[in-house]
Amino acid sequence: MILEALQYAATVPVTREEFRPYVRSSVSLWSRANRCASAWASHEENCKAFIREATSGMRERRTCVVLGSGLLRDVPIVELARAFDTVVLVDLVHLATVRAWLAARRLRNVRLISRDLSGFEEARAGRIPEPLAFLRQVPYLDLVVSANILSQIGVGCQRQLERERHSAPGPILKTLAQAHLDGLRQQPCKTVLLTDVRYAVADRSGNVIDDGDLLFGATPPAARRQWLWTVAPFGELNRNTQAIHEVIAV
Repeated sequence: MILEALQYAATVPVTREEFRPYVRSSVSLWSRANRCASAWASHEENCKAFIREATSGMRERRTCVVLGSGLLRDVPIVELARAFDTVVLVDLVHLATVRAWLAARRLRNVRLISRDLSGFEEARAGRIPEPLAFLRQVPYLDLVVSANILSQIGVGCQRQLERERHSAPGPILKTLAQAHLDGLRQQPCKTVLLTDVRYAVADRSGNVIDDGDLLFGATPPAARRQWLWTVAPFGELNRNTQAIHEVIAV
């Protein structure tokens, strides 16, 4: 709890006011990632390996944008910084420890942008969201990586709609997922999509207690790679259940 409090206190001053409400959840994710480091290791390495594979044959390496850069645990950021002229990390919050880590490695061509990538306000208002439209303004864009953010958009917006007691959240959540997928597909450059698409909560006997579609009915492109990610090992949710997600890489 002390480390979480320090992380929170150090992150709030370097975060724009409009994004400060999200600092607490980012700190919680950081804490969970530390607790579940062993269970998450293979997933994180699979993500980094797929990004390396995707970039290995690229001729133009000017600007790379990482959507949902988060804790940088699933992104080979040092290699990307060496390979590209500029790397832009986009997320709601960039924790103080992430900023310090980047500074310590003197990755001077890495830029941090705080931005809401969900399109939630537009979708809630009945408009067609274009959350990735800002990428049209990025000069010399050669690679866009969506790094395990797509399902988080849906889960976060679902919680908000539940707090608001929205009568029919399903269509909005599907619209948000589809808008992200469409935004990637429309990019004139190379794109990488890493996302969990389904979850299952099971007991120690392997009985599935709960499962669901993390994309809320939106259809992702066919996977080049796929694997299972133990998001919450036994003891994280409770002693007798674990949550396992199905991940695809495109």
